[in-house]
Amino acid sequence: MLPRTFDAHFHIIDPAHPLIANDGFLPSAFTADDYRSAVASLPVQGGAVVSGSFQAFDQGYLIDALTRLGPGFVGVTQIPADTADERIRELDAAGVRAVRFNVRRGGSAGLQELETLATRVHEVAGWHSELYIDARELPAVRRTVESLPAVVIDHLGLHEDGLPVLFELVAQGAKVKATGFGRIDLDPVAAMRAIMDVDPAALMVGTDLPSTRARRPFGVEDFDLIAETVGAEQAEAVFWRNAASLYLNRPRRA
Repeated sequence: MLPRTFDAHFHIIDPAHPLIANDGFLPSAFTADDYRSAVASLPVQGGAVVSGSFQAFDQGYLIDALTRLGPGFVGVTQIPADTADERIRELDAAGVRAVRFNVRRGGSAGLQELETLATRVHEVAGWHSELYIDARELPAVRRTVESLPAVVIDHLGLHEDGLPVLFELVAQGAKVKATGFGRIDLDPVAAMRAIMDVDPAALMVGTDLPSTRARRPFGVEDFDLIAETVGAEQAEAVFWRNAASLYLNRPRRA
């Protein structure tokens, strides 16, 4: 039996709000009701709605999704680098807890704005930053990432060749999502074990639903594999506590 779960990474795609084609791709609808149905058999008690490349800087879908999903659910948004502090505070009040830099697909602020924007949202609202990045690109931005006040890396870093730098960043406080097994080019078991050896508090789980553009969609067997890998003693932390402490219990700004 899986422990209670904070789904640290999933997408809501509501055609009532603007969608922007990314490399010619437009996703199918996946509403808050669709998400609830998809995880009905799982012990999901909260989670993070993550903005995708095809949503760019739209906030309407995210605020609506958080309203529909209710308590325990928060947002990870994409905002322009020149977003006003007051707007960041408004989004924080609506439940947003992080800013995303989509290096892999675009649609977000760019790496040239990473340090400035990541630092500012942390100072203004206590947000952390999330990177959708191929770990092979981490060496080029390592010094910047090391300087960030709080950072999360999606999908185990995507590629095995970048894992040594990823593990070094974990040792310095970076968090990592065990998500998107249908889109990674690495052994998830080996990667998760290595992360746990460095810092057991660094690993979080997520469904990556609806798994847009992945080679295969999320399946319950992915969570079963994570639970088996981390073991019974660490399962509650990996499935709930590590993410809840980041997204739900982070210090609030005045």
